[in-house]
Amino acid sequence: MGHSWSAEIHRAFGRYDYELLELSPAELGPFLEARDFAGLNVTIPYKEAVIPYLDRLDPAAAAIGAVNTVVNRGGVLWGYNTDFGGMAAALVRDGIDLKDKTVLILGTGGSSKTALAVCRSLGAAQIFRVSRTDKDGALSYTEAYARFGRLLPRDSGSDAPHPSAPAALPPSPEGEGFGPADTQRPVLINCTPVGMWPNNDETPLSLTRCQGPSCVFDCVYNPLRTRLVLEALARGIPAAGGLYMLVKQAALACGLFTGIPVEDEQVDIIYNSLRREQENIVLIGMPGAGKTTIGRILAQKTGREFVDSDEDVAKHAGKTIPALFAADGEAAFRDLEAEVTRKAASKTGCVISVGGGTVLRAENVRRLKQNGRLVFLDRPLAALVPSPDRPLGDTAEKVARLSAERAPLYAAAADLTVPVVGPPEETAEAVLAAL
Repeated sequence: MGHSWSAEIHRAFGRYDYELLELSPAELGPFLEARDFAGLNVTIPYKEAVIPYLDRLDPAAAAIGAVNTVVNRGGVLWGYNTDFGGMAAALVRDGIDLKDKTVLILGTGGSSKTALAVCRSLGAAQIFRVSRTDKDGALSYTEAYARFGRLLPRDSGSDAPHPSAPAALPPSPEGEGFGPADTQRPVLINCTPVGMWPNNDETPLSLTRCQGPSCVFDCVYNPLRTRLVLEALARGIPAAGGLYMLVKQAALACGLFTGIPVEDEQVDIIYNSLRREQENIVLIGMPGAGKTTIGRILAQKTGREFVDSDEDVAKHAGKTIPALFAADGEAAFRDLEAEVTRKAASKTGCVISVGGGTVLRAENVRRLKQNGRLVFLDRPLAALVPSPDRPLGDTAEKVARLSAERAPLYAAAADLTVPVVGPPEETAEAVLAAL
């Protein structure tokens, strides 16, 4: 339940109280039989398990074979599937046309059944479900690779994470919409929970050594950008996560609960508000660029938590960064920096200031991009002052060399660049204006 944002979305509709309830498989039946609720949403792994307890099943939900919304009408339990409308709306909104396309759906659970129905309704020519096993006629990952040679499974049909080679990651596009799909390559839809927080370093398959699909849609919404989505974007493949689908299906459920439809305008407002609230503001740049000072100002202005990775490294090490360099060397510092970055990147709605060398490791950048927009604070070299507490920047010559080496990395990692030419307060305002 720690990954769910459903309560926040439903409360935003302003029509009823909505709470999260986590049930074990043994508790599911008694809870439904008690019927002590007006309505509820069902998430994995119960979208199929709830069906035997329902009195009425909407024809669309019956055809799909999965239910995510239950409405109690005078003691009679009705089952619906609003994931269908949510996914269809998300695909249309993001500009992907499935007509006459080949689609690979990862997973065989309730969400994949919904995806199958959506793909059929949108005119897909061929649809294949892919699973760790070949149950229900699904392809194994090995079979998918044999049939679609551009896709690389992690190993012999396993859903274990696949290590991928470092890759430069592009800026996270606003809204993450799709461009025109390539009809020669399949569309990929992930309906597995692989890559969901807290296992957000995992991916259902790797795109490392292949051309890949024409586009990727991942139903996972936390993190905002899964590893699969980021690996696709890094290879120029249009890709998007499941946040809009989450909001739209919730709106459709709200309409069923209350009998009053939710307007698309309100759906867009809630989606954009939630995305902005959950997205971290991540400050990158040279030592001495003002990341900590500007970060604290931003946190104060926005009411967000402030995280300083250099401070956290020193705290974990129990010594100053110069002392850590002197005692253990740069490699040990970078390892600890990576661990601190991983923890910071898993947060949402924060302002995060990272060390100047954080961008040296591609996995740091990838993790920060999952829930964050990276802002490069670009202070002119002449204004970067050497400091004895920076082992790699304690002389003007070292600062100049670092700037030359890292400037391309900052530019490649950044979602936006903000020049630092005035007072910190002024720069913080510029960052907020640019976001």
